[in-house]
Amino acid sequence: MSVLVYTESEQGKFKKVALEVASYAKAVADQLGTTVTAITFNVSDASTLGNYGVDKVLNVSNPELNTFNANGYAQAIQQAAEKESTKIVVLSSSANSKYVAPLLAVALNAGYASNVIAVPSSTSPFTVKRPAFTNKAFEMLTINTDVKIVGVSNNSFGLVENKGNATAEDFSLSISELGVKVESVDKASNKVSIADAEIVVSAGRGMKGPENWGMIEELASVLGAATACSKPVSDLGWRPHGEHVGQTGKPVAANLYIAIGISGAIQHLAGINASKVKVVINNDPEAPFFKAADYGVVGDAFVVVPQLIEKLKAFKAQQ
Repeated sequence: MSVLVYTESEQGKFKKVALEVASYAKAVADQLGTTVTAITFNVSDASTLGNYGVDKVLNVSNPELNTFNANGYAQAIQQAAEKESTKIVVLSSSANSKYVAPLLAVALNAGYASNVIAVPSSTSPFTVKRPAFTNKAFEMLTINTDVKIVGVSNNSFGLVENKGNATAEDFSLSISELGVKVESVDKASNKVSIADAEIVVSAGRGMKGPENWGMIEELASVLGAATACSKPVSDLGWRPHGEHVGQTGKPVAANLYIAIGISGAIQHLAGINASKVKVVINNDPEAPFFKAADYGVVGDAFVVVPQLIEKLKAFKAQQ
């Protein structure tokens, strides 16, 4: 009765969240005195998972699932859970996993808790901690169903090495109609995705126009960060809608979130409050964002950001 973990991958390589959820699953398995089984999709080498507590890997090799399909992936995970007599399924709280989880919950008649930030405080009853009221409070949630699904909030648990050897086996399954066929995928190259980023550099209308975004991208490059923006910026067409973060955009749970020229509307704050450290650069000392920030700089972004880039480059040169 292993803990089953869905490990996300892309083009045959594991995403960072895959290793984090594996680490979390190992901690839960230790509480229960059991093992960890991972399900992977078209991954060429799954040995890395053994370093994060996974004991067995079920590898699905199916060309129809080369690109993410919520229906197909949910069917595969369901069959893996039934094969392993799993009572606990662990996945991330990424957009893909949030599509899969409800389908899986229905198929397994399971309770589902999303955005979980800590290992269970109790396994009987099974109680987990998650944010509530748009990250203004926490709740202790008890899952009473026989099968339980836990969605781990990104960057909440971290990567914990538990070096070992994971045995691998091919997992054959039966997939019914997928419902959606992916014709092609267009993706920006050489950019850190918001979902995987530990650092996010975000900017708003204070940048005055898309022509000034060069310094935002340069700061992100120096920090190895993802770039993001506020809703008005994407609505104006200054930046792609894929960079819009906030309650109505992509949620952010980065280790460091830098907001430049963003006033801090409640919808924006609700989507980024899960970030561990928030830094704000704004020339308005009354900007609401300062109340939510861990660090704030009152100043003109066109003066502060270039100086910050210069200092960071000098620091990196000394390393």
